[in-house]
Formats: sequence, C-alpha cells, structure tokens
Amino acid sequence: MATLDSRLALTDIALVKTISLFKGSHNLSNDPDRTEIEKLAAVRRDVADVMNAKNLAFLFGSGCSSSRDENGTEVGIPTMQPLARDFLSATDGKFRVTKTDRARLKSALGLDLDDPKFANNLEALMEVLYGYQFALRTSKRSALQNILSTVEKVIGLVKGYVLDRCTNGPFTRHDRTVLDTYQQFYRRLVQRDRALARPWVFTLNYDLFNETAMDRLGIPYINGFMGSVERRFNPAVFRYSLSQQLDISSRKWSSVDSLVYFAKLHGSVSWESREDGLFPVVETSPELIQKEHLLIYPTPAKQNASFAAPYSDMFREFQTRVARDQSVLITVGYSFSDEHVNNIIFQALTIPTFRLVAFVDPDANTMITKLRALNDPRIWIIGTEEPKAVWQGHFFANFVDEFMSAEGPDASDEAVERVLSRLLARPTVPEAANE
Repeated sequence: MATLDSRLALTDIALVKTISLFKGSHNLSNDPDRTEIEKLAAVRRDVADVMNAKNLAFLFGSGCSSSRDENGTEVGIPTMQPLARDFLSATDGKFRVTKTDRARLKSALGLDLDDPKFANNLEALMEVLYGYQFALRTSKRSALQNILSTVEKVIGLVKGYVLDRCTNGPFTRHDRTVLDTYQQFYRRLVQRDRALARPWVFTLNYDLFNETAMDRLGIPYINGFMGSVERRFNPAVFRYSLSQQLDISSRKWSSVDSLVYFAKLHGSVSWESREDGLFPVVETSPELIQKEHLLIYPTPAKQNASFAAPYSDMFREFQTRVARDQSVLITVGYSFSDEHVNNIIFQALTIPTFRLVAFVDPDANTMITKLRALNDPRIWIIGTEEPKAVWQGHFFANFVDEFMSAEGPDASDEAVERVLSRLLARPTVPEAANE
C-alpha cells in the first residue's frame, strides 16, 4: 500500500481531503485555516493522544477482515452485505438454494428469497427463517413438516456458507494482504508504554487473523483459554498476567510489556463444545472440530445468544474494560449495527472519562448520525465522507498505516518485514534433477 508521502509526491492531494474528524457534531477537518496535510497531521496527533490512554481497548468488526485487490476481488472475508448478495445469487455450489426449494418456500409460505429486503441483509433473511422454524415446529399439522425441513435446510445452508467464507478463500492459500495488516497492527500496538495497562482487543469476527498475526510475531496473548494439548475456556484466565524474571538472585519480576488481552465476542471457527469436563468449550484447529462450531450467527437471536457461556463471559469482560476510569474504545470496521454491543458502548458513555473513537463512514447509517447529533466531544467519528474516494480514512489498513503512529508509516516496520521475508524465510527446495 502506498504511503502518504508517496501519494503526495504524485501531487494527488485530493486523496488527503477525504479524511474527516467529528468531535461531537463539529467536523474539525473543515478548518479553513489549515491545509489538507495539516488536517491529516492533526488527526494523527489526536489519535496518538488517545492511544496513550490509561485503559485502551479496540473493537473490530467485519470490515477489518475484508479487503479487495486492485481488480476488486475479495481477498479476505466479505462483510455482511456482500455475503448476502453472493449467497442469494449463487446458481451453483454446495451452498446454493435450489430452484425447487425456492419455489416451495414461495408457494407454501409466501417467502420470496428474491425480495429486495433480503438482497443486502443476511440477518433479515435469517430472522424470517427462524420465525417460520419456530412456528412450524409448534404446529401439529403433519402437512407442514415437509416445508419445515426446507426451512431448516436453508438455515443450514446459510450457516455453512458463512462458515465456509470464514475458513476458505485467497487468504488461506496465497494472499497475505489481510494478515499483513493485522500483523502491522499488533507490531505497533505492543509498542505501547509499558507503564500503561495492557491493551484489550475485542472482535466480532469468527476468523483467526488476530491469533495467527500474534503467533507469527511471537506476541503473548490471553484469550480465556488455558492448556496445551487440550485448550479449554476458563474465564478466570482473564485475571492472569505474564511476568519475566529480571534477577534470579533477588527474585525481581517485571510484567511482560508486549502482552495483549484478546476476546472474541461472537465466537470462533476454532471453538467447539464438548460434553465432558468442568470447562466444556475447547479451542482447536477448525479442521479437527467434529460437532458444530461455536458461533453467534447473524440472526435476530444474537442478543439472547450472547447471554450464554462462553459469550456471556466475553461480553462481561467487554463491559468491564470500557467501564474503567479513563478508558478509550477505538472501533474499526464496525458499523454499530449490533444492538447488544451498542448497549454496552452507550452505557460506557454515561461515564464522564470514557471516550469513543469510531473509525467509520460518518454517513454510514442512522446510528452514526445519532451519535454525531449528540454533540458529545467525547465521541469521535473518523472516516471518509466521500463514498467513491480512492482512499477511505476509516478502512482498517489505512487506520494502521496512517493513524497508529503520529508520524505516519514507520520505516522500521518495513525493515522488520524484509528481515522476516528475505533473511529468515526458508529457501525453496529445488526439484531433484533427472538422472
């Protein structure tokens, strides 16, 4: 990705004009006395200030794991709208809804999968399907059992499709775009002042980008699971920390300053529920999961599902962290469309020292409009108002590249990447010559 300096060298100043910073309802980027470069620098300085908050937490939404190449091809995991479009328009593949099933749903229930209200909203479709499922299961009419099986079949297809898109794609084969962005994020996050509390990262995504990035960088993290051969969820682990011994003779210890606390609010493709043991939730490789994955799918029951373990423990940590004194929550890739998540954030806003910094399209939806209308200077909305702009200030990659450092992109990051890719990479084994 091109850096700011290289873009300016091409005199493409229009790209810089796409950044906006709303503090309350006032857009500080409209200051006529500042050049566009000065406005971007001001946003960087403000973000650097909140990054040094006493208690810092991040919330990642689906936008963080999505990325398109120069041809517009998705190389990560699509967000909910593209997922809905791709699922409903599929004419082949194991997750498509057949013409027969579509016709059966339409004739028996009046449910038209081609209805525009479902085109970009997978959750709306699941809401209707689950409603019919509940009603049909309670019906005593045997004639309705056939259509019930069709409804449950389509629900299974949606679940299977979402899970497949989270575990298969260019990112599992050759493309490192999304993973590189996550690694860059964590590489910069651990540079946080060791005198400050360790940061928390919460995600609504099911994928393994966060864990893989930290593993490859050698960054220790606590995610609620403990064990080696069999890692099981125990919420008490979130009370733990890691320390290193400085002096053996005097038994001096110091906390590991690169530690990150990490929680997946909607589950993970690597979680499975087991029937044995005091702690039945196991973390393992997705390929080894024998039963259904522990995920909160995009359904209207998300809020109720979050009350069950282990999700309730994760949400309790989320609520506890944002409610601490002098806390800052930075959201990226999240459009504020989950009511149960919003409720916790809005409760935190009743605390005078809490600050919300949302990297999101300032005109994304009515909820963002309501946040701006509060005219609360503790609520910052940072992003691009021009939907067709080449450079979008609220994209995860741009947040990491341009705003995680007050000075912009760090040359040392590129140097480290060159060492990892060129000096430490295993050489390709040449094919044996024919004798």
